[in-house]
Amino acid sequence: MTEELNRDRWLAELRSRVAEVTATEARARQLGGALLVDVREDGERATGTPSGALGLSRGFLELRIEQSEPDRQREILVLCGSGQRSLLGAEALQRMGYRKVSSIAGGMDAWKAAGLPVSAGALDTDAVERYARQVLLPQIGEAGQARLGEARILLLGAGGLGSPALLYLAAAGVGRITVVDDDRVERSNLHRQVVHADGRVGMGKAESARMTMVALNPRVRVETVVDRLRAENVEDLIRGHDVVIDGADNFATRYLLAAATRRLGIPMVYAAIERFNGQASVFDPRRDDSPCYRCLFPEPPSAADAPNCSEAGVLGVLPGLVGLIQATEAMKLVLGIGQPLVGRLLTYDALGMRFRELALRRDPDCPGCGAEARFEGYVDLERMCASAG
Repeated sequence: MTEELNRDRWLAELRSRVAEVTATEARARQLGGALLVDVREDGERATGTPSGALGLSRGFLELRIEQSEPDRQREILVLCGSGQRSLLGAEALQRMGYRKVSSIAGGMDAWKAAGLPVSAGALDTDAVERYARQVLLPQIGEAGQARLGEARILLLGAGGLGSPALLYLAAAGVGRITVVDDDRVERSNLHRQVVHADGRVGMGKAESARMTMVALNPRVRVETVVDRLRAENVEDLIRGHDVVIDGADNFATRYLLAAATRRLGIPMVYAAIERFNGQASVFDPRRDDSPCYRCLFPEPPSAADAPNCSEAGVLGVLPGLVGLIQATEAMKLVLGIGQPLVGRLLTYDALGMRFRELALRRDPDCPGCGAEARFEGYVDLERMCASAG
């Protein structure tokens, strides 16, 4: 009895300091421009949230509200499950200097009882738990995580660069991933191609990668293509994807990929490795200022100038780092956040532990994207000059 009296007094004191509005009045104010903040936990919001509400769990409200709404003069309406946590949240916002803050009496229960619009949760309970730390980032949130879940990314090559990229894209919740590779796992691959395992030596790399990705995140849909990229299939393979990641090990394939992504308007995330060095960039044909792959390499070098990993060797951890840069860039492109490596070539020297960034401008005379460039069909280049693996 004493605990109930103390709780009632505490609630009465809170209500004397925080204004309350009904759910119906809150909806009218929201339509008039007020910000509605749902401070329930992610798992609670997974079953539905008021339409147009901003989801910020009570424990992170003070930490993240300024990033979502810096204007302290805007009216804010706070909602929870039954109307108690919202009182605390509203009081906290008042202490931060927000001038027009109200708590919605009865919370989500009252909102539903009034028949007000509810949006289905962007994430289900499993996704809320699985991606909890990523969803906390204001630049991603539930909406961004849902966008990742709807994304389609193609990765050409399940080798050194592809292995870390595939693992982290799957872990991050990219919904549909296509793996294109016609090679088989060899024991010499394993020191750098970490998506494979010793017990899978002799298995196709695409299937081996799929098994690891699905074991890591059973939500991801992985399509495998056991084929080599060629002039006659390149457009059919990459069409319909949001981003293409280049994990190829030869120039001929990259030229095909670069031409096709440019024609279809798909961003291409490029990288290459050799010995102790790596480099990465993004070629985005959707942007007028973006160079293309042939701005960097107008013509393929000779085989002597570009040995592959089997000929020159490679530090095992090097493709791990560079492949993760590719995965990062792909996620940024899907989410529309940050500054992608468009017009920039990032180089990495593992021995010196140095990163350098070089400006990569669009070449007006580029044979791929210059003013005089003409597309005359895809050509399977005979000079297979490898530069990564």
